[in-house]
Amino acid sequence: QVQLIESGGGLVQPGDSLRLSCKVSGRTLNFYGVGWFRQAPGKEREFVAAITQSAVRTYYADSAKGRFTISRDNTKNTVNLQMNSLKPEDTAVYYCAATRSFGYDRSDYATEVFYHYWGQGTQVTVSS
Repeated sequence: QVQLIESGGGLVQPGDSLRLSCKVSGRTLNFYGVGWFRQAPGKEREFVAAITQSAVRTYYADSAKGRFTISRDNTKNTVNLQMNSLKPEDTAVYYCAATRSFGYDRSDYATEVFYHYWGQGTQVTVSS
């Protein structure tokens, strides 16, 4: 059974940084592509970033480009999301998800149904 546990969320001010981590247990991370999604109050869950199994490719939502960086450390079974220059509109619950599938391009990794396992989420609040 694969389990994903997110950590690193919190309350920060606009312009601050946070690093979210997604710890994968139950199977080695090598087999999985991993994505980050977020859901703001009253809104649908949306794609943020993803990294392929080999880490050769990364994908970002337009809102995350230039500010967020996704990376993976297979030796620690962890995927990180470094978030810089945070804005109030980044406030949301952030979820990581893992997929056994190999996607063709960004459209695959940005789609929720592409993922097989989900974490419980971690709250990120950006407010002055």
